[in-house]
Amino acid sequence: MRKILKFFIIGLSIIIAAFTFFLCYATFTDYQPEEKIVIADNSQNPSYLQIDSSISITTWNIGYCGLNAEMDFFYDGGVNVRPEKRVLESNIKKLIENLDKLAKSDFILFQEVDRKSKRSYYTDQLDTIVKYTEHYFPYYAKNYDVFHVPLPISNPMGMVQSGLLTMSKFLPKNSIRYSFPGNYAWPKKIFMLDRCFLVNRYYLPLDKQLLVINTHNSAFDDGSLRKQQMEYLREFILAEYKSGNYVVVGGDWNQCPPESPKDFDDYHFDKENFMPIEHAYLPEDWNWAFDEKLPTSRRTDSPYEKDKSKTTLLDFYLVSPNIEVVSVKTINLEFEISDHQPVEMKFILKTSK
Repeated sequence: MRKILKFFIIGLSIIIAAFTFFLCYATFTDYQPEEKIVIADNSQNPSYLQIDSSISITTWNIGYCGLNAEMDFFYDGGVNVRPEKRVLESNIKKLIENLDKLAKSDFILFQEVDRKSKRSYYTDQLDTIVKYTEHYFPYYAKNYDVFHVPLPISNPMGMVQSGLLTMSKFLPKNSIRYSFPGNYAWPKKIFMLDRCFLVNRYYLPLDKQLLVINTHNSAFDDGSLRKQQMEYLREFILAEYKSGNYVVVGGDWNQCPPESPKDFDDYHFDKENFMPIEHAYLPEDWNWAFDEKLPTSRRTDSPYEKDKSKTTLLDFYLVSPNIEVVSVKTINLEFEISDHQPVEMKFILKTSK
């Protein structure tokens, strides 16, 4: 009996020591980006955009090419962590095929672009996208860099390195990563995303600038993190607009826009997780641009079935009052590649009064 107890104590001590070492190492190696990181500085030779010209932009959370229609995801109530490798490779091939369609846009904002992640079989998706969009200038900002995500315990997600990618046909003055404030408490925060938004600045006539902002706000929280992030973003864009600049924000907001539709004609709207942005978030002359006819995101608690799956509208744009939205359209791929759909917008920079 004493030997059994002794072995039990030794075994338990080893487990506790290993777990303690794991937490210490994870804490020590935790990615802690500064509030402001310059990704690129092209101030010596930037492009100049013209006011009153038509400009196009597309945003798409590609879900690391792992959340196609047949997938569910453990964080959202499903059971899976990643698809089979052949499925992921097929999704990447389909992504490449769709890049030709997206390449009509002057700007493309991607989210969840993996570079070195177990969940996507360590494929460098940034390299793949850049390879097939050679006429764009790419700017990448990490928002997820963890050496090992230990959940789910039976099949850990493992190493993750992922981020935002802004593709531009014009050379910006600079590209800067801004960290969103707030995070989960330790130790959860060392395994979660470090949310941010990526700002590209473009010169305009009369000493004005166009800011193209790529954002990916928090998910799976009670709303408190998103609130902090939205307050930070609001102060940032209001200050830029007050300075006379033009602002376009696009991405995966993980919340619905004000005046969001509460139902779709041919899809089930997710009323259970409905979290709209407050109407009073910004002055009324700011414009939320979205396609109210189609969903942009689906719940991944189960594989996608059009007649059953819950869908919502999380991907859209916010533009300053000096910008006229010409059109906005969701590109309906029926979630074949990702749990999100691309959204295209055309707009015009209005002449300042």
